[in-house]
Amino acid sequence: MAKKTEDKPINLEKKLWKTADKLRKNIDAAEYKHVVLGLIFLKYISDAFDELHQKLLEGKGEYAGADPEDKDEYGAENVFFVPEKARWSYIQSQAKLPNIGKLIDDAMDLIEAENNTLKGVLPKTYGRSNLDPQTLGGLIDTIGTIALGDEKSKNQDVLGRVYEYFLGQFALNEGKKGGQFYTPESIVKLLVEMLQPYKGRVYDPCCGSGGMFVQSEKFIESHQGRLDDISVYGQESNQTTYRLCRMNLAIRGIDGSNIKWNTEGSFLNNAHKDLKADYIIANPPFNVSDWSGELLRDDARWQYGVPPTGNANFGWVQHFLYHLKPDGGHAGFVLANGSLSSNSGGEGDIRQKLVENDLVECIVMLPKALFFNTGIPACLWFLRRGKKQRNGEVLFIDASELGYMIDRKNRTFAPEDIAKVADTYHNWLSSTSFDTKMPVSSDSESNEELYRDIKGFCKSAAIEDIQKHKFVLTPGRYVGIPEEEEDGIPFQEKVDALTEKLRTQMQTAQQLDQDIKAQLSKIGIEL
Repeated sequence: MAKKTEDKPINLEKKLWKTADKLRKNIDAAEYKHVVLGLIFLKYISDAFDELHQKLLEGKGEYAGADPEDKDEYGAENVFFVPEKARWSYIQSQAKLPNIGKLIDDAMDLIEAENNTLKGVLPKTYGRSNLDPQTLGGLIDTIGTIALGDEKSKNQDVLGRVYEYFLGQFALNEGKKGGQFYTPESIVKLLVEMLQPYKGRVYDPCCGSGGMFVQSEKFIESHQGRLDDISVYGQESNQTTYRLCRMNLAIRGIDGSNIKWNTEGSFLNNAHKDLKADYIIANPPFNVSDWSGELLRDDARWQYGVPPTGNANFGWVQHFLYHLKPDGGHAGFVLANGSLSSNSGGEGDIRQKLVENDLVECIVMLPKALFFNTGIPACLWFLRRGKKQRNGEVLFIDASELGYMIDRKNRTFAPEDIAKVADTYHNWLSSTSFDTKMPVSSDSESNEELYRDIKGFCKSAAIEDIQKHKFVLTPGRYVGIPEEEEDGIPFQEKVDALTEKLRTQMQTAQQLDQDIKAQLSKIGIEL
């Protein structure tokens, strides 16, 4: 009888993590994440295969007369075909053998040979001498107790949650190196909720493990949209991270064929030169100095000024703009706060041209400690080509005080924080400039949807206002300081209470001085 799989997801995730963490005695986290996530992926596709395989064996209804070993039967239902010696039942039966690592590598080869979309994607490093077979066998046994790819698990998104948990934990454990491929979920959710990618081409030129695409899929599903209405395009320069991305998309049923890998990266070897995307969602590496900018001085992408060779930030900004469709193309991305105010290397001039050409739509200041890998203050930029709303205006949002600490080092957004920022943005878009100056009427339901400047939090600024600030885009310059809430206590009453408190404290201090002197006098010390 199979073991229960109804564990609360978090307990399941922690159980898996504890088991996987035993691998650290032999290899570091940068390596063992591929061991763990590769096995989870193998279990997932095997579970999905087994469920359909059983239906084909029974041969009832629409499956009457079907061949359980016919690859086409599985392809017709978007299920990966898993050869016999790659199926989880076989792998688990061999888990205690000393050559289990090689058997898993062979299984990965067999799967790639039968599924073109997975060629070159799966990890094949299990047969290494530094990977303890006994520990690996224990990990296989643990994963074997969890249903991942059957219909019920898919509906509960067990695999997705486990996968995201592991990516987050690896980022925490690896620090800077891990954070290169993982953007915290709450930031991705905020970007997606603000962009709302319902339909069209979604592009991420530094896509890491594919979190932007996964959240886009979740957004569409949560709003009863069709996943078929979007197509994803991406590029990644790190091969192992690229493989993580392809696996992450595969388990979600997202077509990853337009995710490209090359060692040069998006600047030197642009894999989607002709792409004009509806949406761009990205978290490019911050403040990169060795981006080969000196080789790209005459590049066609630099429409608003040549980025400095010592910082890639405005290279990324213009790369995004270059790939946005001209009529309504919409980009949301993370950048270091320095991008909002820096004037070095001509960055100020580029930023000025972006504002003057009415490409900047919204700037969001983020709280500190949101990222696992860096203490660099960060912000969100939102750009749009061919604005149809709020022409000549930029919305500034200061979200630096939102969120809560999940531990001593890391912060996250609560769902209500994400809703507050996203709703502010969408209400601003759907309101006119005139709306912001109208008084709120108590008998008008529509007023709930109208945007209002809130001191200390949000401000809609005209380009003329931004010009006065020399095109610095730091939200604090525009939103101001929040007004203090009145507590209803008269000023004089507050003064009297504070004076009395001070008088009492001073009397107490005098008495303590006397007591100390008396005690010192007893041991012959006079003050």
